[in-house]
Amino acid sequence: MGNETQFRAIVVDRTENDEGKKVQSAALRVVDDAFLMDGDVTIAVDYSSINFKDGLALTGRPGVVRVWPLIAGIDLVGRVLHSEDPRWQAGDQVILNGAGLSETHHGGLAERARVSGDSLVRRPEGISARRAAAIGTAGFTAMLSVLALERGGITPDSGDILVTGAGGGVGSVAVALLSHRGYRVTASTGRIDELGDYLRGLGAAELVDRRTLSEPGKPLQPQRWAGAIDSVGSTTLANVLAQTNYGGVVTSCGLAQGADLPATVMPFILRAISLVGVNSVEAPLPQRQQAWRRLATDLDLELLDSLTEVVPLDAAFDAGARILAGTLHGRTVVDVRR
Repeated sequence: MGNETQFRAIVVDRTENDEGKKVQSAALRVVDDAFLMDGDVTIAVDYSSINFKDGLALTGRPGVVRVWPLIAGIDLVGRVLHSEDPRWQAGDQVILNGAGLSETHHGGLAERARVSGDSLVRRPEGISARRAAAIGTAGFTAMLSVLALERGGITPDSGDILVTGAGGGVGSVAVALLSHRGYRVTASTGRIDELGDYLRGLGAAELVDRRTLSEPGKPLQPQRWAGAIDSVGSTTLANVLAQTNYGGVVTSCGLAQGADLPATVMPFILRAISLVGVNSVEAPLPQRQQAWRRLATDLDLELLDSLTEVVPLDAAFDAGARILAGTLHGRTVVDVRR
């Protein structure tokens, strides 16, 4: 680049069109250190990844980015360049997921970042930078979901676990984590013909067509699941609740079908089930550290490689469009230096 302070970044901006309507768009730009926001740790970013929220930001959809102009990317993996936070030194290998990235603070789809040291997690020695990016927010969210099932007392002996949106990033890693822990996993997807072998390869014992869950159903249905990890929301989540066993636990972390929840209180009252929200963005540091410790031991990293695609920075736009269209599966890592 010549000038050391210059670097490439995908920047989301908002402008007004001729009719006075606000329009959001993303573009690959060259910016410099002066463009970065306040923070006590500056990081050379090596990798980011593509999550559902990134798809929204990269295609100019509202709902994620809240200040403009803003560097996209809710994940980053890299190494500390310099730090005013005594917990971090130059050369430290770090991970940051969520924590306001690409919402109110510049994100990871750039060659450099300046952030607060408060939310950084040291990259576990057993996980390479590329694999840490493949895990990313999706895998981190999946791990938080598994931990929530465990806190609710759901063990492999409790019965079958349902994972909805199983072809997506959260779903794929959740299937792999649960099966590795000895749970019997049923994977729900709208693409059984296309993704059946892939999901069985991740450890799914059974597959169900998402259409069996996405249409309105009765408030209480035959009991099928000891627990579930849902990234779909809406009618799907309502049906999952209606099918969960007495005392079961369902985690909710996404809204691919919608943000509504057309359910009744019957499953909670008559079957004593728990619905647990999972928020990866604001997870406190001890929970972040616990999740990453467990990812280092509970995730088959070679299996992770099999569900990972690596793309250069300028291909992030296409990957973002594909994740929203539902045609991306597994995890997409962005090598920001390519």
